[in-house]
Amino acid sequence: MIPYDLTNVSVFILMTLWLFGAVVTRYFVITSLFFIFLKIIKKSTYWRSRIVNRKNYYQGQFLTEIKWSITTSGIFALAGAIAAVLWQKGYTAIYLDLKANQLGYFGFSIVLAMLIHETYYYWLHRWMHHPKVFPWLHKVHHDSLVASPWTAFSFHPLEACLQALILPIITLFLPLHPFAIVLFLLIITLSSLVNHLNVEIYPNRLIKQWPGRLLIGATHHGLHHAQFKYNFGLYFTFWDLWMRTESPRLIAHTKFAPPAP
Repeated sequence: MIPYDLTNVSVFILMTLWLFGAVVTRYFVITSLFFIFLKIIKKSTYWRSRIVNRKNYYQGQFLTEIKWSITTSGIFALAGAIAAVLWQKGYTAIYLDLKANQLGYFGFSIVLAMLIHETYYYWLHRWMHHPKVFPWLHKVHHDSLVASPWTAFSFHPLEACLQALILPIITLFLPLHPFAIVLFLLIITLSSLVNHLNVEIYPNRLIKQWPGRLLIGATHHGLHHAQFKYNFGLYFTFWDLWMRTESPRLIAHTKFAPPAP
């Protein structure tokens, strides 16, 4: 248990600042590694052939994305601090005692959290593309027509707030161990970076066959940044398949397609 009352304003601010430092550090360390990886693999003929969007980044894009991402990190940290308060007051389903016979559920809880997050994200994402909503919430992210690793958390503050809501909400009803939450957050980060890498790292054989067909990579999300009206998923393609919102350009290059209406 945290030995301090998180409802105390000073303690809450310190907790938020600590989480902000952790989130920003995670963002810069992991994103920098992906960015260096991107620079290295582009020297290879094979990897150059797997670039999704060959247009140039706009001038100053990376710096702009970093500025928005720092703001996003602050909002994510605030959401984490609020979740910690809810936990300390007994409103969440977070548990601390992890026994050997609970490891199966430990893994299952992470998968279930991903499926819940996927559903939330897909429908939120589609709503943010409504013409009356898009300029206020989602345009900042789509200013990056060519995605980069720095794009992954480049959100308008209002969108960042909506993105941040899901974890505190999940902890209210889904039993999660703190280590499961850390792994879940790491998966979110890695998935977002893979999606925005602009180089497809998944082998063609994987993403053209089940179950790899369900994974979202740089090709799937790169087409979303280029076309705007398709490919709204985060981790998995199943909502796009069911709702027939997957890009025709992607479907044309795969063995599988949604069933005809």
